Amino acid sequence: MLARMPSDRFWSRFSMSMPAGMLRSWGKLNVPVYRATRGRLMGHVNRAPVLLLTTTGRKSGQQRTAPVLYLEDDGRVVVIGSNAGNTRAPAWSLNLVANPDARVQIRGERRDVRARVAEASERDELWRKFNESYAGFDEYQARTERHINVFVLDPR
Repeated sequence: MLARMPSDRFWSRFSMSMPAGMLRSWGKLNVPVYRATRGRLMGHVNRAPVLLLTTTGRKSGQQRTAPVLYLEDDGRVVVIGSNAGNTRAPAWSLNLVANPDARVQIRGERRDVRARVAEASERDELWRKFNESYAGFDEYQARTERHINVFVLDPR
């Protein structure tokens, strides 16, 4: 008999219980494993797929890579800067605002993208669709006072 997979709620609560430094460390471990296995390992959180997002550091100018849940919607890639509902936005989202040119790796495929922040009804619709894929984002939003950006990553 197969073991039941933990729910999205389990994963969102688990990520919210992790101190910010531990969440960053987990992400740093995820990157080389994802790259080596082309996303076969550490390429999902429950049903939600993970990509690697490489941005340019807004202060350092250095390339930074982070694993991020994503949604494919009508040929575009969408990511949410939730940082598990922490007070501070994830560094990658601040980097995208400062420099929207980035690169994603989805499984073995790499592509250059340009980010934009979704606004108004587009943001609401993408937020709803994302929550159908991974039901943790409403919990993340409830945990923090900050506005959580939804980014559309268009091909360059």
